[in-house]
Amino acid sequence: MKNLYEKYQQSSCVCTDSRNLTPECLFVCLKGANFDGNKFAAEVLEQGAKYVITENRELMGDPRAVVVDDTLETLQQLAHYHRQQLTMPVIGITGTNGKTTTKELINAVLSTTYKTTCTKGNLNNHIGVPLTLLSIKPTDEMAIVEMGANHVGEIDALCQIAEPTFGLITNIGVAHIEGFGSKENIIKTKKALYQHVIANNGTLFVNETDTILRDGLTYDKVVFYGKDAESQIVSMNPYLTIRIGEKTVETHLTGSYNIWNFLGAAAIGRYFRIKDNVIAKALGDYMPSNHRSQVNRIGSNIIISDYYNANLTSMTAALKNLSQLEHPRKVAILGDMRELGDLSVEAHTEIFHLTENLGIETYFVGQEFAKVTSKNVFADAEEANRYFTEHPLENAMILIKGSNSMHLNKLTAILEA
Repeated sequence: MKNLYEKYQQSSCVCTDSRNLTPECLFVCLKGANFDGNKFAAEVLEQGAKYVITENRELMGDPRAVVVDDTLETLQQLAHYHRQQLTMPVIGITGTNGKTTTKELINAVLSTTYKTTCTKGNLNNHIGVPLTLLSIKPTDEMAIVEMGANHVGEIDALCQIAEPTFGLITNIGVAHIEGFGSKENIIKTKKALYQHVIANNGTLFVNETDTILRDGLTYDKVVFYGKDAESQIVSMNPYLTIRIGEKTVETHLTGSYNIWNFLGAAAIGRYFRIKDNVIAKALGDYMPSNHRSQVNRIGSNIIISDYYNANLTSMTAALKNLSQLEHPRKVAILGDMRELGDLSVEAHTEIFHLTENLGIETYFVGQEFAKVTSKNVFADAEEANRYFTEHPLENAMILIKGSNSMHLNKLTAILEA
């Protein structure tokens, strides 16, 4: 590993996608069900990669090639080796909902004072976590690593690579249950982050109002946050205005559920001796992306774009938030929630009844919602888009929420009106 690490240090960065090749990079040839990067090993060297890690034995003898049995395993080992050379705090973030937003808010706060590196986008899996670690420079002072999971044991495996010294779990709800099998397995998988931080004698940041997160936690190096969180909400019209200490912060996020994300980021900022006025400005300046609780005025409508992902917990929260906002016409366009397995019909039925009880004008997209209602339901986003092209929504506050695979971004009749 030492020889490979020297090649990594001589390279500009680590790449895994030949379409986005960076000159002088260390290119790792990964393979999946529908692709094999090893087929491009020689090509990426010709295009400017400095070194390549590959399973292609035809390149044995080429000083620029490191031929291995398993490129993914080698990537993970290299990332772990690099992690062991680092001395700065490594903050691990996971949770069912809000982990990417929380990670971005923490980065916004810490980067006011420290040189930070954090997970890009939601590259939080068995490939993304190693790439995040390998992007950390020796001059960095803080690292924020987001970790996602859809199967039992994944957070444990990612923590073995990342060795976090600080940890925050946003919440634990029902998502990807098809891969986990039960909520108990979800809890066990997510709480592996706590176990690794404790093993490293690190510090945990815990929402003290969340009984699932507090259950069984006897560790003494814990910073609790979130007490009286609702009282920290000043208004929601539709943006969330909150209090951080004595400061009032007008944010660019909607949703009362985001208060926990803001308070978690503030707690970490305070722990690292950042003053409240600096924290408040960082949180107020943060602009969301990737359709997570984003608000835009398009034509006569106010659009709440929250369709990067969806599960029962997050969709319930989004609908309840919409019901609390002030507007004469509130509309929800909801796409199927994926990876719910045997709970799918029950979950989609619960959401349907919630929309009825809240009195929200709602349109549904997808086969799962079609199993529980025939009212205002479309087979897919394309069909919904044709309907809204012919029957435009006007003067409305519109929540668009669903799993990313439902492609609700294709609702151009609303999103580009």
